[in-house]
Amino acid sequence: MDKSKLQATLSSHWPATAVSGVATSAMLAAHGLGGRLVGSAVELGLLQRLQRGAYIRTVEWNAAAPWHREHLRLMAHVLASNCQGVYSHSSAARLHGLSTWGCGAAVHMSFAYSPASSGRGPNVVPHRQVFSPQEMALVRIGPLRIPVTSVERTILDCSRQFPLEQAVVIGDHGLRSGVSLPALQQQLAASPIKRGAARAHRALDFLDVNSESAGESRTRVFLAGTVLPLPELQVPVSTRQGEYRVDFAWRRYKLILEFDGWGKYFNYRPTPEALANERQREKDIMELGWQFIRIGWADFRDPVALEARIRAALVRAGAVLPVSRTRIFP
Repeated sequence: MDKSKLQATLSSHWPATAVSGVATSAMLAAHGLGGRLVGSAVELGLLQRLQRGAYIRTVEWNAAAPWHREHLRLMAHVLASNCQGVYSHSSAARLHGLSTWGCGAAVHMSFAYSPASSGRGPNVVPHRQVFSPQEMALVRIGPLRIPVTSVERTILDCSRQFPLEQAVVIGDHGLRSGVSLPALQQQLAASPIKRGAARAHRALDFLDVNSESAGESRTRVFLAGTVLPLPELQVPVSTRQGEYRVDFAWRRYKLILEFDGWGKYFNYRPTPEALANERQREKDIMELGWQFIRIGWADFRDPVALEARIRAALVRAGAVLPVSRTRIFP
């Protein structure tokens, strides 16, 4: 079968039961896509093998953002692996629908025993730990019910395991999803796990339910690591057109810091309309004497330059700041 015919066959027979575009060998075989045909599709570059027994069409793989590819690899493991552990840490966070910036593509699984390496897979990070029934949950993925750590235990495990930025992104999202911060603090205090406890305490102390996105969470962690004055979150500003909320604001200096993630322009309404509304919002606020500084994901790649931009904006707005710069940046 030539490549064009094979591609047409894949398109017409691709199983509707695929999860996020990922299909197992059994799903494919049930729809007439047997092993020899699948092997040919892989050789011709029409399919990507994410792991043994799990595939995605190459066109979907190529269109996926790097962070979505991490999710797809996890789906492949969930659907095709016979691993008998519990999904935990950042893998459980993904399965619970929490943001997991910077945690990598590794699959984290916890076991009550030391599993044989053959039962884990090459991309699995094993953890040996046990859970009470209250610390476990089942998440439905396609036709399966998958054992995962509870949302609360997941946040605590991530807070112990990952650096502050990653832990805060996950924890802030957990609070927005309804997790109780006092309950997290109580569970951490009662936990017999000592390794990473100090790191977890620091992360929980930093969480804020008002942080509305991964970008805002990263911005908060960044600012806390500088010598700059800290702004308030989600500040209401009343204008002649009504009240707006801004991501961060230094009220004293009438300076606003906005994190521009693409989601605010693409997710909720047509992009031209969203951009027009955003421009009108900014004009209404600036009429009251406020100034804006906008940052995005790329700005975090150069923390020295980012701190300098924010510092310069504060000085222009009237702030008197110490001459010294932050020392934590290389």
